[in-house]
Amino acid sequence: MEFEKIVDIRQSTRKFADKSPDRETLFKILDAGRRAPTAKNVQPVKVYIAESEKACSIIDKASPCRYGAPTVLIVCVDTNEAFILNKHSTAEIDGSIAATHLMLAATNYGVDSIWIEMFNRDVIKKELKIPDNMLPVCLLPVGYRAEDCPVSRNFHNRKPIENFVTYLKI
Repeated sequence: MEFEKIVDIRQSTRKFADKSPDRETLFKILDAGRRAPTAKNVQPVKVYIAESEKACSIIDKASPCRYGAPTVLIVCVDTNEAFILNKHSTAEIDGSIAATHLMLAATNYGVDSIWIEMFNRDVIKKELKIPDNMLPVCLLPVGYRAEDCPVSRNFHNRKPIENFVTYLKI
C-alpha cells in the first residue's frame, strides 16, 4: 500500500472481531517495528505478545481498553540499554517510534490497531512477569475491526496544516 494511503486510512479501532492476524502477517508487522530508528541505534525495544485467554484477562485487569482484540502487543523498552544523555533517557521516545512503525505496518497489512497509554504498568509487569528493567510504553491491541465498529469519532477531525507548521523567519 502507498504510504499516503496508509496514513489516510489508519484509525483507532475500538471494537475488534475475534480473529487474530496470521503468524506471517504478525511477523511482518513486528519486523517493521524492529526496524524502527532508535537513539544511537541501541535498539532497546522489546515487544511482548499477549494472545492467550489468561494473558488477555491480565491485560483487561490492567486496562479497560483492549476492546476485545485477540492479540495485544506490549511495547517495552529496556531502561538499561536505552540511550541517556544529561540524565535524559530516550526510552519512551524509542518505544513510541517503534509503536508507530507497528501501527502503520499493521494498517499496511490490513490489520487494525489502537494505541493504549491508559494501563496499569505495575499489573502488566507483575502478572505478565515482565522484568524490572523493562518499561512498558504502550499497549497495541491488534486484530480486525468488528463489522459494527463505528468510525473513530475524531478520525476526520484534523487541524489545518497552518496550525501544524510554522516557518521560522529569523
